[in-house]
Order: sequence, then C-alpha cells, then structure tokens
Amino acid sequence: MTLTLNQQNRSFGGTTQFYQHSSQCCNAPMRFSVYIPPQAAQQPVPILYWLSGLTCTEENFMSKAGAQRLAAQYGLLLVAPDTSPRNLGLPGEEDRWDFGSGASFYVDATELPWAKHYQMYRYVTEELPLLIEENFPVDPTRQSIFGHSMGGHGALICALRNPSRYQSVSAFAPITAPMCCPWGETAFRGYLGENRQTWAAYDASELVKTSAWQRPILVDQGDADSFLAQGQLLPERFETACQQAGIDLRLRMQPGYDHSYYFIASFIDDHLRHHAEALGCF
Repeated sequence: MTLTLNQQNRSFGGTTQFYQHSSQCCNAPMRFSVYIPPQAAQQPVPILYWLSGLTCTEENFMSKAGAQRLAAQYGLLLVAPDTSPRNLGLPGEEDRWDFGSGASFYVDATELPWAKHYQMYRYVTEELPLLIEENFPVDPTRQSIFGHSMGGHGALICALRNPSRYQSVSAFAPITAPMCCPWGETAFRGYLGENRQTWAAYDASELVKTSAWQRPILVDQGDADSFLAQGQLLPERFETACQQAGIDLRLRMQPGYDHSYYFIASFIDDHLRHHAEALGCF
C-alpha cells in the first residue's frame, strides 16, 4: 500500500510525520500522523494509538497535546488517524458538526450512504495497524490505545472488543454511554439504523458487561466540562458498569478542567506513563 508523506518535523530527537493513503476499508483517501521516537533507529518500538474527538483531524493531537517529549523518553511510536473520511460528496456530509465529516464515532456504518465509506472501526483495528506494521519499525505485539471525547469512546470500544490486542487503554472525557446521550443517538441512528442491539456493540458501558478485558482503565474527566453537564459523557454510567463487571476503572474527576486540549495537555504525562508501563518501556 502506497503512503504519501505530506509533512515532517523534528521533535525531541524523533520525527512527527503526516501521511495520506488510499484506504480499502473506507474506499477513500485517509490521513494519519505518526511520531517516530529516536529509539526506532535502533530497534522496533511499541505503538500507542490516539483517537481524536468530534471535528478534529490527524493534526490536533500532534500539535496540541505535548505528547512527543515523553514518547521520545519512553520510545513510543504515536499514531493519530483522522476522525473520518472526507470530501466524499455524500448528502448531509457537511451539514452538522457532530455527524458526517469529522464525526465517524469509529463505527462500521451499515446505513446508506455511509456504509460504503464510514468503516472506521475496521480501519482503526485492522487496516491502519497493518499499514503501520508494514511501513514503520514497530513491535506489533506491544500496542495500546487512548483518545479524547468521541475518540475516548473509540479507544474504549476498541480495547474492550479486542482485549488480546491492546496492552492498555485510557481516555480523556470519553463518551462512555453513547446509546444514552444525544450525540450517540444521532450518530448511531444515522450510521447503524434503528436496531439498538446493533448499537450496543459500540457502547463501552454495554461492552464491559461481557468483555474479557482485565487490565486497569484510566479515565480523566474535568468537572467543569460543559458536555458533562449536558449529559453527553455519562462517566457515572461507565463507572457503575465497570464496578458490576469487576473491571478496575481509575476515574479521576479533575476540578476546574474543561473539555479542551489545555485539559489534555495537563494530564498527558500520566496517560503516557500508564501506557509505557503496560508496554514494558521501563
């Protein structure tokens, strides 16, 4: 599969790079960014995937989170895909900020016209990892995943559905019960149709009931997050579901923090350490 390098910048002894390729899953061009740590010049390194939130692209995390410093220290290769296919000319594709472009919710759509292109769950869990393994100096037996908001939802469902693939998972202000919030109901109805049993396969608070995941889950949530007050994130539902399933959820409510990348940058070090430890980086 051909990769097109669009941009690269040196960072903490490594390189931040931005790529485009033709996705078979999404039947469309897709973009992603990669941070290659300096250790990759000598040996294969573990992979840490980041899934971004609504309206974001492959650039937000690399430019705003401040993750490269510790990724260079721990020898982590960071990967951040775009949040959806783009510029497809689909009806309604650009009508809303919370549905369509930049708002895939990391599901495999079954409803037309989205089903032909919005296969983001398979893209994140199958196609993109294979692409990374084939083109970068990585150890595919050591990979983890985290994300923010819609991407926190994506990270949780990927880990809970694939417990043998990921060594750790964490999230910032994730949408933890999308079946029960306005954002999730809009997205799931549009992408997946009216069958709520189908929705449950993409709802972390439902998945924990049957998942074989047995490792700690780290979640940070700002208590001044306006989307928390609006009932979009529902961490209390996820907390209850984890308690009932016996899953070790480390939910940290952070006083005064909102939903922004200022919040993410404030606690990114803790999340990188969480993953680095699980991946055997120290």
